[in-house]
Amino acid sequence: MTYITENICTTVQRIRELEAKYNRPAESVRVLAVSKRHSVAKIREAATAGLKEFGENFLQEAEKKITELADHPLTWHFIGPIQSNKTRGIAEHFDWVQSVDRDKIATRLSEQRSREKPPLNICVQVNLSAEQSKSGTSLAEAESLCALVADLPQLELRGLMAIPAFEKDFEKQRQYLNELSAEFARLQEIFPTMDTLSMGMSNDYEAAIAEQSSMVRLGTVIFGPRV
Repeated sequence: MTYITENICTTVQRIRELEAKYNRPAESVRVLAVSKRHSVAKIREAATAGLKEFGENFLQEAEKKITELADHPLTWHFIGPIQSNKTRGIAEHFDWVQSVDRDKIATRLSEQRSREKPPLNICVQVNLSAEQSKSGTSLAEAESLCALVADLPQLELRGLMAIPAFEKDFEKQRQYLNELSAEFARLQEIFPTMDTLSMGMSNDYEAAIAEQSSMVRLGTVIFGPRV
């Protein structure tokens, strides 16, 4: 067993323990393996070990990986900031886009998604801490962007995503994430297709699971440090 396979086994077991600890249904938390800057060989190993969903931040890097791994039944998520000139490639190659943060990007993805493909699954990215270095709409404006996505053809509104400010304190992590969790629960009453709350990374995924995350995005704890 190599270190990636061992990391996956250990991490998935830990997630199942946390589900029980915080009274979450068994296997209610999905793992999105953040594979940016990691090799095709590493992704193949992670897929062989049971992971099927992978997140990439950079279109050119991802296109090569998606092509080389076409023999694996993988689901690809775009999770990085989106430039307007990259929307066509993202719409063509990905199954999910988790980083939709403004009307223009949502509209372009809808227009450029082939009608021969299933709708593109969309999470609206929320900037919880209003950091200028991070993408995302404000919590107050999330509903209006969700409404636009829900009305656009070739898009399927699936949920919310956030990358909170780095915080070591567990209770403060929960406090940040609780804001998004509460808004997600409210928006689910309005938009019935919403079923995914994507929050929690290698440093804070326990707090995210405690606050009802349904998808944690893990890179370092699975693949090790990036080259």
